[in-house]
Amino acid sequence: MTLSGCGWVSGWFGNDDTPKPQAVSVFKVAVGQCFATPEKPQTEITDLQAVPCDGPHRQEAYASLAYQQPAGVQGDAYPGDALLANYANAACAEAFQPYVGVSYLNSSLYFTFLVPSARGWQESDDRAVICFATTTGEELTASVKGTRW
Repeated sequence: MTLSGCGWVSGWFGNDDTPKPQAVSVFKVAVGQCFATPEKPQTEITDLQAVPCDGPHRQEAYASLAYQQPAGVQGDAYPGDALLANYANAACAEAFQPYVGVSYLNSSLYFTFLVPSARGWQESDDRAVICFATTTGEELTASVKGTRW
């Protein structure tokens, strides 16, 4: 009796069917996936918390781009944080409009990115820059793809 009563009471006040965030390796992030904001900043991230795009979220992956060495640079050494950030800023800004439907400069959204760490570059051959649409205001509750926000 108590269990069915609890079920009835829980249905009355709402249920706990809200999908729980799922850990996704940064090496397996797919364009179009949405993510909760990391609870605490980290210098090296291995997993992100994926959530449904039709629920509250802060970030949506909109591009995964292979890092391109600047013209004239030889070899495959880790380029360093500054060069990776410069590349990511330019590449993510360029990839924004095809996904969101409006230029980054005319959007109410922002972008952020993940770049390879020195360890990931050496140990995992990581060369991917992942771009995320994000907001600094209220959480997003739908995909930003084609919204022209």
